[in-house]
Amino acid sequence: MNLSELLRGKSPLIMGVLNVTPDSFYDGGRWAKPEDAISRAGQMMEDGADIIDVGGESTRP
Repeated sequence: MNLSELLRGKSPLIMGVLNVTPDSFYDGGRWAKPEDAISRAGQMMEDGADIIDVGGESTRP
């Protein structure tokens, strides 16, 4: 299934948010190492996430 098919579905989707910047205000850069981020994304998928939103750029001023 591709993304457009997934988004046209009839049931709600669950999105996991994975912040991978070292200055993340939410988790303090906990997932900044690639191996940690990959592991966390896998856990989110196991927990039912349909989409993983990877935050890879800081929004700091």
